[in-house]
Amino acid sequence: MKPVFIAGPCVIESAQLLDTVARRLTEINAKFGVDIIFKSSFDKANRTSLSSFRGPGIDKGLTMLADIKEKYGLRILTDIHESWQAQPAAQVADVLQIPAFLCRQTDLLVAAARTGRIVNIKKAQFLSGKDMVYPVEKARDAGAAEVWLTERGNMYGYNNLVVDFRNIPDMLDIVPTVIMDCTHSVQRPGAGGGKTSGDRRFVPQMALAARAFGATGYFLEVHPQPDSALSDGPNMLPLDRLEDVVKSIIM
Repeated sequence: MKPVFIAGPCVIESAQLLDTVARRLTEINAKFGVDIIFKSSFDKANRTSLSSFRGPGIDKGLTMLADIKEKYGLRILTDIHESWQAQPAAQVADVLQIPAFLCRQTDLLVAAARTGRIVNIKKAQFLSGKDMVYPVEKARDAGAAEVWLTERGNMYGYNNLVVDFRNIPDMLDIVPTVIMDCTHSVQRPGAGGGKTSGDRRFVPQMALAARAFGATGYFLEVHPQPDSALSDGPNMLPLDRLEDVVKSIIM
């Protein structure tokens, strides 16, 4: 079985950006026979600073994602931060993602589960892999047909994350699909003077290490020019390097 791939820009910046990334994803899909799910956020509600760019908002953002889905035939993943966002997002997205900081929010999990869409729950930085049994139980009890879990590192000390790859097999005991967030796991939260910093050079190694521990999916935020991105630039993978990372995982 081929792994799940999720890729796209952190936040919706423009229609042109979405087109550029989606076009490249379809080329990689065709070349390797994979099915990369397109990811972008209509609202980044968890930015470090009040002045940080958050995105176009739910109405415009979902319209833009729907255009990508129709034009390129890609499946869509987007995150939701509030319960009321679940139903409108589910009209476009095939996968609803629960941000790590919100993975214990019962009402949010229940609302996502009740849409019938796949629910991808990111593991909080303050939880172990085994702890994720409880968010999964909430989603399943609310009727979720399919639940994924995503590893994205743990907070040890200030402004840094460390990945304990043992979380991957621990979460595979809970659900069959465990995704490695290869880009957020190289973040340095709040270390950029009012914004998150990171070290993208380690993204390919994160993917390979996760494969060794049995990961069944890979989450890779990408951007044509990460250094000019409006969110999470320091830890995003340059778009022109995505093909090499995908190839290293499946070959």
